[in-house]
Amino acid sequence: MDSLIGNNNHISSNINEMVEYRVLKGRIHSVGFQPDERLIPFLELAGFGSAALIRTFNLRYDLISALVERWRPETHTFHLPCGECTITLKDVALQLGLPIDGNAVTGVSLISRPARLCYDLLGRSPSEGKFATLRFSWLKTNFEHLSSTGTELEVIQAARAYIMRLIGGVLMTDTHGSDVHLMYLPLLFDLHNKR
Repeated sequence: MDSLIGNNNHISSNINEMVEYRVLKGRIHSVGFQPDERLIPFLELAGFGSAALIRTFNLRYDLISALVERWRPETHTFHLPCGECTITLKDVALQLGLPIDGNAVTGVSLISRPARLCYDLLGRSPSEGKFATLRFSWLKTNFEHLSSTGTELEVIQAARAYIMRLIGGVLMTDTHGSDVHLMYLPLLFDLHNKR
């Protein structure tokens, strides 16, 4: 029995029958840098204060694999021995501290002038041409260290960049894990409006 600890094998009810379970492997994303303390009031104002506190964490891939096996897409529920259960928007709000009241957040997925949008909201742009995403490496290089003489506008721009990195790196990750779609940036025009 002790030799089975640490692998993905399980002894079924028939002691001679070994069952191999497939365990998912995942990627852990993070923002990659902590926000400057001057960003915190703007992150709070925009409703991302609690989410900005998310740091790296350990995932139990065996538990995630077990949940995936019990997920039923036709009912959007987990089928467990104790009954059916699902994750609600309220569960997510409680765990991440994100506001869920108000109107649904929607935006445009096609930005006609991405460089202009980046200059207007971030103060700089990664390119003058057409692009649809911002690379995390570009966000980190340009916004990780805020000048000690930074103006309020520069702090707001850095807060927007940090929220973009938070959205793409922690909250809405994709399989690439190296960039965030530009469609979220216009939603950060007014940090006072939590929608």
